[in-house]
Amino acid sequence: MPTWKELKRFCENDGWECYKSTDHDFYRKIMADGRIKRTKVSRGSGEVHAHMWREILKNQLQVSEKYFNDMI
Repeated sequence: MPTWKELKRFCENDGWECYKSTDHDFYRKIMADGRIKRTKVSRGSGEVHAHMWREILKNQLQVSEKYFNDMI
């Protein structure tokens, strides 16, 4: 499983905008068709839990695991 730091790096490398920073960093990416994808990145240093990672990848990032790994 990736770490929260790797998720943050993915967002930065894939052109996501950090639009809010509190105890978490909130990222969004506006797609060409007008859809807005959003994700929240913990400032923790540990790994993302497996069940949470599957949800983030599928529902928030909407990319394959290979694409994610290529971008970090």
